[in-house]
Amino acid sequence: MKISTGFGVLVICGGLLSSVGWAQQDSSAQNEMPEQPLSEAIATEDPTKSPIIIAHRGASAYAPEHSAVAVALAHAQNANYIEQDVVLTRDHIPVVLHDIILDKVTNVKEVFPDKHRPNGHYYVVDFTFSELQKLKLTERKNKDGEQRYPQRFAMNSGDFRIMSLAQQIELILGLNRTRNMNTGLYVEFKAARWHKDQDYDVVQATLGLLARYGFNEAIPPAPIFLQSFDPEVLRRLKREFMTTLPLIQLVAENSWNESDIDYNTMLTAAGLETLRSYADGVGIWLNHIYLGLDEQGEPKFSNVVQHAQEAGLKVHVYTLRADDLPEGVESYQQLKQWLTDLGVDGVFTDFPDL
Repeated sequence: MKISTGFGVLVICGGLLSSVGWAQQDSSAQNEMPEQPLSEAIATEDPTKSPIIIAHRGASAYAPEHSAVAVALAHAQNANYIEQDVVLTRDHIPVVLHDIILDKVTNVKEVFPDKHRPNGHYYVVDFTFSELQKLKLTERKNKDGEQRYPQRFAMNSGDFRIMSLAQQIELILGLNRTRNMNTGLYVEFKAARWHKDQDYDVVQATLGLLARYGFNEAIPPAPIFLQSFDPEVLRRLKREFMTTLPLIQLVAENSWNESDIDYNTMLTAAGLETLRSYADGVGIWLNHIYLGLDEQGEPKFSNVVQHAQEAGLKVHVYTLRADDLPEGVESYQQLKQWLTDLGVDGVFTDFPDL
């Protein structure tokens, strides 16, 4: 395997040999892509089939999250969708990063030691896209600065770069073309209210970019889901942007402070029923579904999946990790089979190949 991680990528894995380059941020969309009606992206799944596989920040078990290599590997591993978390740069360019700060996944402290805010954090919105290209994207660090998952790609090796959303779109569409696939995008608007407080609009910037690539057309160039923890973001997509793209309401723990709503209420049967007015599905944390083992050693599950299905909502579960299994789970395949038996429609996973 030989992989270059600058503005081109050569991947040899799982039968894939692909040399991919992409245009600059303002390049135009490609039009000659496989066509699939939008309804197919959200069509009811056959209950006998396995859930769709959503590559969580790409194949993030094998390469740094949201890197070009993680995206290409997820595509080579035949993920149904590849996730993009979106934040904005100082020059309003949507980039693919999970956090609004750079501290945990880059070497920003080495390259721009003084460019932090008074709280000591380095915010993406304080850097231009050009400045971000000077940073190396690394494996995620924990609060002590150590690699969060020690057995994954070595934190201080490789030469990975932050990607713009446009670059990821072009990479996925390009691989769809060369591999005759129809892998989809799964876009999350990160911290939309926080961006608004900084006088930035991550929703408008992202929707504008997606429109340039034809995702506002009746038949988009690839399947796509849009997701947010903030219900107001999804309502705005319906009300202001009048999008017909399928929307997923992410459900968090209240302690995560993703928004000011009560997620415990949202998880009730009545709460899930109300989501149907603006969402096509829910993204539910694994711990909200799997409750451990009972006294007989059998798995216990909440009624959340059942209630969501009764409300007519698709259920996508996050996040499966073979190297971080919940207590009582013997193997990744066991956990995946349990969720399949429950009838979930999709799973976010760091391991798209398992």
